[in-house]
Amino acid sequence: MKVHVMDVETGDVILADVFNRYGLLVLSSGTILDGDAVSRLLQHQLEYVDVLPKKSAATAPQTTLPYNPQKTRETMQVAVHSAKALYDTAQDTGLIDADLAEGGFLSMAESVRGNHDVASMLLVLNQKDDYAYRHCVQVGLISYHLAKWLGKPEAECCSIGTAGYLHDIGKTKIPKEILGKPGPLTLEEFETIKKHTVYGFSMIADSIGNPDWALPALQHHERLDGSGYPHGIRGSEIHPASKVVAIADIYSAMISTTPYRKGKDLMNVLCELHSLSFGKLDPHMTQVFIRNMLPNLIGKSVVLSSGETGTIVMTNPSDFFRPLVKVDDQFLDLAQMPLVSISRFVEEATA
Repeated sequence: MKVHVMDVETGDVILADVFNRYGLLVLSSGTILDGDAVSRLLQHQLEYVDVLPKKSAATAPQTTLPYNPQKTRETMQVAVHSAKALYDTAQDTGLIDADLAEGGFLSMAESVRGNHDVASMLLVLNQKDDYAYRHCVQVGLISYHLAKWLGKPEAECCSIGTAGYLHDIGKTKIPKEILGKPGPLTLEEFETIKKHTVYGFSMIADSIGNPDWALPALQHHERLDGSGYPHGIRGSEIHPASKVVAIADIYSAMISTTPYRKGKDLMNVLCELHSLSFGKLDPHMTQVFIRNMLPNLIGKSVVLSSGETGTIVMTNPSDFFRPLVKVDDQFLDLAQMPLVSISRFVEEATA
C-alpha cells in the first residue's frame, strides 16, 4: 500500500524498488525501514512509498499535504499583513498585544503545518516589498521548524516561533531613515540600530512579561564567542531560544532579496552558516538546520568549476557541500573529485 513518508513506521518493509526523479535507485525492494532509510527518502524529496500492508492495524490517516504554491502564497500574504498590523500598532503605542502576537504566528503555523518544503515556503516570501514584515514572518517560521527538527515539544516550538516572529519588534523605535538607508551605515547609525535589541526586550517585557519571547529579542545578535551585541555575552549565557532565533535571523537575511541587494543562493547561505557554526552559532543547532535544508538542493541546476552544467541528484551526508551531480548521462560524485566544485547555481526562469 502507498504511504506518505511521514507516516511510515520503523520496521515497515519496502514493497518495490524506490527511484528518485532522475532514475537513481534510493531503496531496494525488501528494505526494512529505519531512521536512516526514512532520511534518504526525505533527502530525495520522495513523498510516498509502497510498503507491505499491516494486517493488524488500520491504515493511518494522511497527516501531511502536498506543497500547494498558491495556497502557501495566500497564507504568507495574510501573515505579512498581520505582522504589519502588529508592528504598526507597536510603533504607534509602544506596546505589544500578546494575543495578537501569539495568535498571528499560531494561525500562520497552523496554515502551513504538514508542508515540509520549508525552502519553498520561504521563497514565496522573497519579494522586494515589505522586507521588514516578511523577515519577521520568515524568522518565525524558521525558528518554529528548527525547534521541531531539534525534537522539542510542540508547545515549545510554537513559543520559539513566536519569539522569532517578535525578534525585531524593537526596530519600531529606530528612525525610518536609518532603517531604510540604501548605503553603508555610519558608526553612529550602526550604534543606533543595535539598540533595537534592548528596545525589543523592554517592549515585550513591559507589554507581555514573557522572558521566553523577550530574551530572543535582546540576544539574537549575541554570538557564542562573545563578539555579538548588545552585551557581548557568550556560550551558555545565551538563552537556548535566542540561539535558534539567531540562526533563523541570519538565514533569512542572507537568502532574502531587498530593494538594495539580491539574496544569496541556498548553497552559499548554508556554507556561510556552516562556517559560523565554528565559534559564532550553536554548532549542533546549525548542523541540524543544514541537514534538514539540504534536501532542497536536489533538482537544482549548477555550473561546476570545470565549466560543465549539471543537476544535483543526491546530497552527501558526510560532506554537505559536495553532492552527486548528473552531467548529461554521467553521475559525478564531487566528494571524490577534490578539484571540481560548484561555482554557482543556474537561476530558474520566472513567469
